[in-house]
Amino acid sequence: MTTTAERMAAAYFDAIELLCRVTPKGWYAERGTARAAVTHAGIPTMNAAYDTTPEPDIDSLDEMATEVARQAGAWSIMVRGEAGNEVADLAARHGLARRSDLPLLACAADDIVFRQGEAPRTAVRRVGAAESDLYTEALARGFEVPADAFGSLFGGGLLDTEPLTGYLTGESGRPTGTGLGIRTRSAVGVFNIAVVPAARRRGLGRTITEAVLRDGVAAGADAVYLHASAMGRPLYESMGLRHVETWTVFDAGS
Repeated sequence: MTTTAERMAAAYFDAIELLCRVTPKGWYAERGTARAAVTHAGIPTMNAAYDTTPEPDIDSLDEMATEVARQAGAWSIMVRGEAGNEVADLAARHGLARRSDLPLLACAADDIVFRQGEAPRTAVRRVGAAESDLYTEALARGFEVPADAFGSLFGGGLLDTEPLTGYLTGESGRPTGTGLGIRTRSAVGVFNIAVVPAARRRGLGRTITEAVLRDGVAAGADAVYLHASAMGRPLYESMGLRHVETWTVFDAGS
């Protein structure tokens, strides 16, 4: 029987493959259960060698890591669960010394806890490819990274591609927050929830997340998932998501 962790991991891996295939400079490859995903963004987790199972194929993962390292400046190795010595040694050989945990949270659509009454949807709007530059600028400000950190990731027609949906809050000329929903395997993945520093602590993160979830469920998703930061985890848990698995990420650090 497929567990929630297995199903949500599979949905995430499908979402990342889709993202790589539709972004202008994306690249994707498979070797056994290992995968390589390159978006050319300056974010390590957006260029990753990873394994889709809790028991990584070390040789194939090494091969994928070599390919990702060749193409991306900032990159990572990612595995499900606690990384064993073989994975840690592999990461060290590739110069990836920083190790961190990446919690995977999920729940059934019926278990999502929305705020009472109708969510303030007027604060959130969907965006398409025509506003990709505005979206990328707001995303960088929200994550407090350089303006070019996401490169051409959201260029081309990515934000017009089903089943991806981009979201912005704030006025059209100066957005204050971003979100992204990707629907795969009848689940909606929540990505890019970011609020610019000056607009935080006003509930915008929850407002954007609720918009992603409402639209995803309306489109047929019966489950939701996301990877949570330490800052965002209390919010997501208050919305009904629960920890289902912890992944391990290795990158070069700073």
